[in-house]
Amino acid sequence: MSNRCTSANSMLEIQGLNQFYGGSHTLWDVDMTVPTGSCTCLMGRNGMGKTTLLRCIMGVASGSSGKVLYEGRNLLTLPPEDRAHMRIGFVPQGREIFSQLTVEENLRIGLAAHKPKLRAIPEHLFDMFPVLRTMLRRRGGDLSGGQQQQLAIARALVLDPQLLILDEPTEGIQPNIVAAIGDVIQKLNRETKLTVLLVEQKLPFARRVATHLRVLDKGRLVVSGEIAALTDELVRAHLTV
Repeated sequence: MSNRCTSANSMLEIQGLNQFYGGSHTLWDVDMTVPTGSCTCLMGRNGMGKTTLLRCIMGVASGSSGKVLYEGRNLLTLPPEDRAHMRIGFVPQGREIFSQLTVEENLRIGLAAHKPKLRAIPEHLFDMFPVLRTMLRRRGGDLSGGQQQQLAIARALVLDPQLLILDEPTEGIQPNIVAAIGDVIQKLNRETKLTVLLVEQKLPFARRVATHLRVLDKGRLVVSGEIAALTDELVRAHLTV
């Protein structure tokens, strides 16, 4: 099993990425690809650099060296707000919805970045997340954790992204909503060919939805392969506490 993979047919390619927080070296020469049309799961123990890597991709953390190439363009040279216009959707850890705004207002925020501009929230989002249709007038902060996560994913999908990035979408969520979120990710990835990159800790969920696997250990990419590489041996070596 290799710790590198080729860049052929990759929507996202990370080359030699290093990142520091103060004097702490958090990412070490990371080379990683996300194949076009894949659902790529980024895994690793807590504190191994997974969220930091996503933050570098999204421009909210800066890499000290290297490149993050999205369809050939280096994202590290662009301001964070350009990602939405480039059809990159992001659901951060903790969801970060606007708690004082209604569900509808949260969803409409994404419309401004959609090209061409949309006036109405796409109806298919309510087909994927029916609970949101019944809660349009409720404030985001009044929703349960699972409902907030569905809202956060729907808000990212308003952009009509071609790359969707999710940071631990099942964290702290009840099993029935975890299953529903898995259904949505699979449908988007397999039926509409949406490319997905997600950080996930739950092994059954990763095995269910992902097509490819990447593992970080102490800020270094140590595993690249298809999801079949997620063996019990690999779990013991890199994922168990």
